[in-house]
Amino acid sequence: MIWTEAEARAYLPRLRQLLRLVRRSAALASRARTNGHGSLGAGGSEGGEEDPAGDDLASLTPEEALAEIDERDIVLRDLERGLVDFPSRSPGGREVLLCWQSDEEDLAWWHFPDDGFAGRRPLPVPPDV
Repeated sequence: MIWTEAEARAYLPRLRQLLRLVRRSAALASRARTNGHGSLGAGGSEGGEEDPAGDDLASLTPEEALAEIDERDIVLRDLERGLVDFPSRSPGGREVLLCWQSDEEDLAWWHFPDDGFAGRRPLPVPPDV
C-alpha cells in the first residue's frame, strides 16, 4: 500500500490503539517472564489514560493488531517508541517514508528509505523531490 499524507493522518487514531494493545501485551509477557517482578515501564500502562479503543479492539488479539499493521504495509521500527513508517511517494514519484512515533501529536515528518530516522525532514515533501 502506498499512503498519502491524508490517509496516514486519518489512520493515526486506529494505529495508536493497535500499538497500545501490542505494547500492553509485550509488557505483560515481560512481567510474566520475570515472575511478576518486572515493571510495565513505558510500554505498559499509559499512566491511567483512558483507552479510546473501547469495544472496537476488545476482541482483537495482539497478533491480529500486528497483522493489521503489516497488512497495511506500515513498517513498525520500534514498538516501545511507537516508531512507524508509512510507505509513500513524493510529488515527483520517488519512494519516501512518512515517519511518525506515538508521542507525536500529528504526522509531521518524512525521510528517504536509506536515510532512516536521523534523516527525518518536516512535511510536506517538497514538490521537486
